[in-house]
Amino acid sequence: MNPISRRKRALIFSSILVVLAGVLVTAGLAFKRSRAATGATGQAASKGQGGDGIALASTKTREDGKPGDDKEKTPIPVSVAPIATGAVSSYISSTANLVPENEVKVLAEAEGRVAELLVEEGDRVARGQVLAHLVKDDAEIALKKAQVRLENARINFERAEQELASKLISREQYDKDYLDHQIAQQELAEARWRLEKTTIKAPFGGRITERFMKPGQHIRPGDQLFTVSDFDPLIARIFLPEKDVFGLKEGRDVRITLKANDATRFHGRIRQISPVVDTATGTVKLTIEAAAPPAEVRPGAFVTIDIVRETRPLAILVPREAVIRELQDAYVFVVNGGVAEKRTVSLGLEEGGRIEALSGVKAGEQVIVAGQGGLKQGSPIKVMASPEASDLGSAGDRPVRG
Repeated sequence: MNPISRRKRALIFSSILVVLAGVLVTAGLAFKRSRAATGATGQAASKGQGGDGIALASTKTREDGKPGDDKEKTPIPVSVAPIATGAVSSYISSTANLVPENEVKVLAEAEGRVAELLVEEGDRVARGQVLAHLVKDDAEIALKKAQVRLENARINFERAEQELASKLISREQYDKDYLDHQIAQQELAEARWRLEKTTIKAPFGGRITERFMKPGQHIRPGDQLFTVSDFDPLIARIFLPEKDVFGLKEGRDVRITLKANDATRFHGRIRQISPVVDTATGTVKLTIEAAAPPAEVRPGAFVTIDIVRETRPLAILVPREAVIRELQDAYVFVVNGGVAEKRTVSLGLEEGGRIEALSGVKAGEQVIVAGQGGLKQGSPIKVMASPEASDLGSAGDRPVRG
């Protein structure tokens, strides 16, 4: 064999040995890393075992041996109010304006210029009190002329009576002098009336609510000068469906509330009930008279009028804010020990901040009025002091329409 060929084969064989050695070294390193990873996993597993090799439970247990939550449920803070008994009523409600029963517009009855203005808006006046004067010059001159004409007519008539008795004049002339005397009397009466109308007087006692004239203004018959209103009494006219009027009687008490201030409430009475039904609307007119309204109530004020329809004197009452409504159902949460008890209730009459409970609760129980939004049956609760909790004994007596 050629020596060169032997060296070539030896070189190839050496290269193959080097490659095989590299492969074996790489495989050994991989095996070593695998063993190291397996050892770490075993140590971690051994830490999770007890001395006897049994894994510990991952969940905590309570002292009584029963599994439980990581922490106990926290009580929900709530406010409560007592359920009490009391009277509750249903109402027929309507709105209207309070107006003076007696109110007139004082009009001018004579022509002239305003000489003196004696009253202003808001002034109280008595019946017949002078409100203003017109210039009297023209009326006084007309009165004097009428007096002169009457005197002349009187003299002529007396002379005619004497001459007729002596048959010195005809009956026709006597009749003419008689009529002239009568006309002169009427002209004097008219002149006196016109002079009297230059003094503007109040037609009745009341208050001046509007003034339309001013000093120096020239006015003519028919011009509006003042509006005089008698504030006693103030009345309201309401219109109710015919079915709501059954059972109502004249003289029945009503409750009146000022719309501008709900705290202003006063009483009134039904003074008149119309004997007929309005065929266009199917309503009946009721006239309501206010009894001693407060000073802040002005004529024209917008008010709510409530007429008691039914009263239940011994109703079980719960605060309005305690009731939760869901579609056709209603329920409340009652304090039962340290938990909330859900009760379904049947509701009756509503008045102010109170609702009648026909079933589901009883007087003396504590009902939750605040904080019940997140409650469920049996939820633990913590009662907090709440001075704003509803006081059923002092709840507002103004009815709620609905």
